[in-house]
Amino acid sequence: MGNKTLTRMDLSDAVFREVGLSRNESAQIVESILQHMSDALVRGESVKISSFGTFSVRDKSARIGRNPKTGEEVPIHPRRVLTFRPSHLMKDRVANGNRD
Repeated sequence: MGNKTLTRMDLSDAVFREVGLSRNESAQIVESILQHMSDALVRGESVKISSFGTFSVRDKSARIGRNPKTGEEVPIHPRRVLTFRPSHLMKDRVANGNRD
């Protein structure tokens, strides 16, 4: 397995190659999609991409944690966290190493 990371530039290059739009138009489309997804998540909505997965925001309540080194109790404040749940198709594809 490689340590390559897929970036916004990689996504816009893929749109450029696959769709045939200009590089600027491709970058704008990728930015627009990511902005729409971010805005929906900020509003507390879920983002479901069929055959890929679902992004959602979850509220975590306050609790007491413990510093593993010292054993000292530390308060953990309530917060919102982003979660991703892959679809069954995506889970299978990753498990099979993309051999399908």
